[in-house]
Amino acid sequence: MVSTVDTSRVSLPSGASTGTWIWNGLLIAALLALPLVAPRYWIYFAGLLGINIIATHGLNIMMGYTGLLSLGHAAFVGVGAYTVAILQTYFGLPFWITVPMAGVSAAVIGVAFGLPSLRIRGLYLVIATLAAQFILTFVFVHWQSVTNGDVGLPVRPATVFGYPLNNETRIYYLILAAVVFLTIFARNVIKSRVGRAFIAIRERDLTAQVLGVEIVTYKLIAFALGSFYAGVAGGLLAYFNQFVNPEQFGLLLSVFFLSAVIVGGMGSILGAILGAAFMTLLPEILRESSLLFGEILKVDLGTVLTPLRETIFGLLMVAFLILEPRGLAQLWKRARQKFSSGKSG
Repeated sequence: MVSTVDTSRVSLPSGASTGTWIWNGLLIAALLALPLVAPRYWIYFAGLLGINIIATHGLNIMMGYTGLLSLGHAAFVGVGAYTVAILQTYFGLPFWITVPMAGVSAAVIGVAFGLPSLRIRGLYLVIATLAAQFILTFVFVHWQSVTNGDVGLPVRPATVFGYPLNNETRIYYLILAAVVFLTIFARNVIKSRVGRAFIAIRERDLTAQVLGVEIVTYKLIAFALGSFYAGVAGGLLAYFNQFVNPEQFGLLLSVFFLSAVIVGGMGSILGAILGAAFMTLLPEILRESSLLFGEILKVDLGTVLTPLRETIFGLLMVAFLILEPRGLAQLWKRARQKFSSGKSG
């Protein structure tokens, strides 16, 4: 007797109500107006957050929806960044060619390293993707004739109709457009037959194969799509920093994206956004809080808390995962349900 595949852990998005469209429109309007009211320092973090959201979407497709654990996501981001730098430096191509090519090149390499997923999974797949992280980092450092080694490559600002995006505010709007488009695309993929196949493979791949799901094909699609998102994020990061260096794409960045998926809530589009926001902004919030309380208490808390910031950050994540293992997306869902019930009552 063939058992059915349990997809109850992830509810596929339903049609948006009028209220949802209104709230989404207000959110986009607020994001468009953000550079007009916020300091440039926070515009920088908003742009960095947008890039992290795109990369987290990619890992969420691979890990959250398909169950393919990966510790090499930062390396695929690096492939995208170096693709942009190389195509611009050696071929003089514009951003509207280099950024899509960054996604394509990362997808091709992601599929190559994803081939082991056809026969292994779990911790064995983690080791395989970890090998991809070290191999690609080795290439970034030692292929000096192309990547310039540890020195890195400079990247000129992207231009739109001759208008250079050479500061935080200008590049912010390009990143925002990419985030909106790729978020909608990811949502539509998960609602499609492809997304349902991803979830079936994650829940029970052998049962999915019996039910007619082409496991080989869909696993490679998941790796390609997740790596494509990582490559686009890397391409935008290259233009954002105007510099590419191997140190930007180390193992800690892969752990960062992995933590963002887990904290936000695996198998959730909203969770990827909330997890990326949490991981990007919390260290800065901790730093600003230490400065604020230091001024109030007339004590230099920076010298005390700065060395412990990573420890505090880690303890907060562990405590959060213990209290709410389904992530920020679940907290948001509960809060919305309480608000709706209180409003109706």
